[in-house]
Amino acid sequence: MNRRLHAALAFAGLALAAPSLAAQPRPTLAERLGHPAEARLLIVHADDLGFSHAVNAATIRALEAGAVSSASLMAPCPWFPEIADYARAHPERDWGLHLTLTSERTFYRWGPVASRERLASLLDPNGYFHQDWAEPARIQPAEVELELNAQIERAVGMGLRLTHLDSHQFRLYENGKALFETLLRVAREHKLPALVSRSWFAGHPYMEPALGAGDVVIDNLVTITPDVTPDKWAEFYDDALRKLPPGVTELVIHPGLDGDELGAMTRERATWGAAWRQRDLDYLTSPRFRQLLEQQQITLVTWRELSLASRTPAP
Repeated sequence: MNRRLHAALAFAGLALAAPSLAAQPRPTLAERLGHPAEARLLIVHADDLGFSHAVNAATIRALEAGAVSSASLMAPCPWFPEIADYARAHPERDWGLHLTLTSERTFYRWGPVASRERLASLLDPNGYFHQDWAEPARIQPAEVELELNAQIERAVGMGLRLTHLDSHQFRLYENGKALFETLLRVAREHKLPALVSRSWFAGHPYMEPALGAGDVVIDNLVTITPDVTPDKWAEFYDDALRKLPPGVTELVIHPGLDGDELGAMTRERATWGAAWRQRDLDYLTSPRFRQLLEQQQITLVTWRELSLASRTPAP
């Protein structure tokens, strides 16, 4: 099993675990957002903007249909300027930065924003980000921090009003304490919340002790994984919505248009490829999805709301 698949399965395996609300003296995140503790709140979050024109176009379609409440952009990728232009023209939408330290496809690659000469542990012999981290211990946190800051500075310099940070392929979550703390430090310096889910704590014991009172922690994260066959795609999402626990959950999806461009970029394997992304778009923009949200009394929220709630002193 490749590292990407293993990571996705590991995180998704925790995705539907109900949060423990007992033993929390402070108001829950849902309550701080102005909802009852038992409310089911959902961030529908589109990853990988800037990856390609097909991903940008599909996500814009989903945003404008009201199917997506949040999205994050990949600053190192070639199509970042296109989506940055759209984001700059629509500052009312929820724009995060998908901090990117790997270039996982075979024939479509990208490299860092910061100077290559200062990022030796992050790059392959051709100057691209590694496709995978075969030896994560060799990744230098100081180099990671340099690149994360460069990506944020590029986004802000291009006029984006960022609402949060998250990590491409979960790299900054799954590879130990040092990189997780690097993410938190960068997020705090830029006064941006970083995606962290309470449902990850059991499998990653270094996470909870590193968090402070000002950090935003959602309750759950759900994402589809490669073990779901195309004929079960809608069933997976239907089931996730019906079983959504109380609290704040992020549903991570990857919209895209299955055509020549995205097909060529992802042709070496089907995982997170063109057909995968088209299935996500089709489900998100279907009447079935909207009807389930209404039937299950699920309320869409955004990272902007979470960020504002985190700045309000708890009673």
